[in-house]
Amino acid sequence: MYQQMIFVNLATNDVEASKKFFTELGYTINPQFSTDDCASVVISDTIVAMLLSRSHYANFTKKEIVDSAKSSEVLVCLSAESRAKVDELVDKAIAAGGTASGETQDHGFMYGRAFDDLDGHTWEVMWMDPAAVQG
Repeated sequence: MYQQMIFVNLATNDVEASKKFFTELGYTINPQFSTDDCASVVISDTIVAMLLSRSHYANFTKKEIVDSAKSSEVLVCLSAESRAKVDELVDKAIAAGGTASGETQDHGFMYGRAFDDLDGHTWEVMWMDPAAVQG
């Protein structure tokens, strides 16, 4: 059965540093789709982050590339299987050189935290109680 995938393309100032950062979070780099200008970070079977050098990213758009340390263009939100997994991933990101972003969101049935990666892209990590979403 076909599963649609998402490839999130983000500009990075340092491909090698980004590879190290995301592998420290527990993700893998797919060497088949990685070069000196691009890192293919496998987040799951259906989610891949393509971290492109700014010059390589510019090949895909005529728009100005934002400085993600100063401006927000996208918030990437990843689900987690538990509250503890939310904390684990965000704590790993901070230990790997990322920074905490925003306040912890605790609504009882939903819990989330966020971090900014080395380039300032914001990654939200969220858990929701499955019982709260069953209709």
